[in-house]
Amino acid sequence: MSPETGPLDDAAVVCPGADAKSLVLTLDVITPVVDDPRAFGQIAAANALSDVYAMGGEAQVALSFVGVPDAVPLDVLEAILMGLTEKCHEAGCAIVGGHSIRDAEPKVGLAVVGSVDPDRAWTHTRARAGQRLVLTKPLGTGVVAQAARSDRATAESVAQATRCMARLNRHAKDVGLTRGATAGTDVTGFGLLAHLHHVAAASQLEARLHVAAIPLLAGALEAAAAGLVPGGSKRNLRYVAAHLSGSDAIAPELLTVLADAQTSGGLLLCLPADQADAAAAEIGEGACVVGELVAGPPGRVTLA
Repeated sequence: MSPETGPLDDAAVVCPGADAKSLVLTLDVITPVVDDPRAFGQIAAANALSDVYAMGGEAQVALSFVGVPDAVPLDVLEAILMGLTEKCHEAGCAIVGGHSIRDAEPKVGLAVVGSVDPDRAWTHTRARAGQRLVLTKPLGTGVVAQAARSDRATAESVAQATRCMARLNRHAKDVGLTRGATAGTDVTGFGLLAHLHHVAAASQLEARLHVAAIPLLAGALEAAAAGLVPGGSKRNLRYVAAHLSGSDAIAPELLTVLADAQTSGGLLLCLPADQADAAAAEIGEGACVVGELVAGPPGRVTLA
């Protein structure tokens, strides 16, 4: 493994030898977050591929995994696999094999192999003081999905969340590389606050978040205020609470969304200050500059 890889980086980076690109290896499997089986397959693929993009890498080949109950009709399974294949084709990543099992709950994912220039890999340890933080997708997929499971989400909020989750982070990764990002992560199961804490701690820096600048999915705050919060999001907030400063001034529902466990969330890129605004504009689709990294207590996340 790369000696600079942090303990909670998004994927393994393996250096096969001198003068060779490093391999990026990851495995990710999810349970359903939407009712549409084709969209579920697309989201599962985008979610797994994102770990390679979070290291600054390019996905190349993948093995698929599907677990389905006996009661799932074959046409539903076909739609899931179609969505999985479509998104991998969009990524230029070939599915070269896989495995399927009977399971009590549907599960879909990929084991992905990619490549990255070892000198440009976005490990958690390579963030620098003075860099700006760019978030490339809005937050709230966990609470919106929980609201949908309770039949309390609007069709518009579910549609927006589905589009965001199915969108690849490949373009955002390409822009980040062009604009000089040195570190990054994808905002997934730990939520924005904990993922940012991991990067800041590994790089021995403090992170400052401009809370008002953080993009949110439609309906996310309403779902959080109504208590429609997954257990993972609640655990995230408890986990990161000791590392937060200024959280007492943040509305509880907003703090919950900042810790919300995301499926196929955006990238969080650490960029030179003079490149961050241009990068966010080039990425588009809701990407925003949301904070900066400064010298300070390692791992602390200050909310302002």
